[in-house]
Amino acid sequence: MRRWLFGLGLALLAHAGAQDLHGCGGQPGLPGGVRDGVYRGTLGGRPVALQIRHADVDGSAYYYERIGLDIPLTAFRQGTALILQEEVRKSQGDDAVVTGCFTLRPTAAGLGGTWRAPGSTKTLAVTLRAVNVGALPMNLPDTAAAATLRRDDPLTFLKLNRLWVRAADGRSVTEPASQLVYPRVPGASAALNTALQDRQLRLAADALDCRSQLAQDMQRDPGNGYELGAKLTFQGARLVSVREDVYYYCGGAHPDTYTQGVILDRASGREVKVAQLWPGLTGAKQEALYLAHPAPDLDPACRDVLREGGLEFTAHLSPAGVNLTPTSLPHVVAACAETTVISYAEIGNLADTRSPYIGDLYKR
Repeated sequence: MRRWLFGLGLALLAHAGAQDLHGCGGQPGLPGGVRDGVYRGTLGGRPVALQIRHADVDGSAYYYERIGLDIPLTAFRQGTALILQEEVRKSQGDDAVVTGCFTLRPTAAGLGGTWRAPGSTKTLAVTLRAVNVGALPMNLPDTAAAATLRRDDPLTFLKLNRLWVRAADGRSVTEPASQLVYPRVPGASAALNTALQDRQLRLAADALDCRSQLAQDMQRDPGNGYELGAKLTFQGARLVSVREDVYYYCGGAHPDTYTQGVILDRASGREVKVAQLWPGLTGAKQEALYLAHPAPDLDPACRDVLREGGLEFTAHLSPAGVNLTPTSLPHVVAACAETTVISYAEIGNLADTRSPYIGDLYKR
């Protein structure tokens, strides 16, 4: 889960086990006259949003607006009717079962019809209007990341395109749907805080995607599936740094964690690479310094694993120095990915002394 929308592949894999289910009738595929896209409306009076994908029939999904977690749908056709089969895993380790059947037909505004539980004759009314997501007002700052999300994942965009909650002291913002909290820098440039928002946006999309893949019994606790700890670790006149620690479990074989370091230009919000600050701090040099400064509580067995080499790192800044955290360890030894700190003095000879950022790191 180290990249935005990482879970799409996992979601399709998880959904693949349910593709043989056929509990709502009809033939695979979409009927003529059904328009792909995003719809909003009600199911039994409860607000929902739904997405139909022609190019990827098994990528259709819907969610209840109050909950915000996707329920996968498989499309079938029966004459002119669109049959959407709702498939849910009730408990961890169980296979998906059919839990609902939509029978929908085109209307002047979008789609209309009914929903029923398999084997039941009782139906709930469904009314859906087509939504042009690209024309919706942007409730977030109109950034490249927000525009990309709106284009590539409009259903998730609907969940996140709302006013986020800023803490009273201005030092953090909570995204309401995922409940992820991310730091802000009061009084900093709009560009910097927009960059911080974009990082939070990607993480929030990941969190919702991950939680949607959990079995239904685990989804009852909104804290399950994805946890983020993000904090400002360095603030200088020109540089700001953040450390992100993510724990996630999306219903697969095991949970996992990762750390991501971020260094940003305080004025522009652009990412600053380690090589821009210390051209001599190559990957090989980072590994040598990391091994020379093991974390104090590092398990002896981990020392042997780390000495096998081929390490890659993420870096963030702190007042004490550059913090290096391995990112390339296999899951079975991921606990060995302890962070170590390399003092600025030790790598002073590797720095670019002409860099505009040098004053944040070294006294001239």
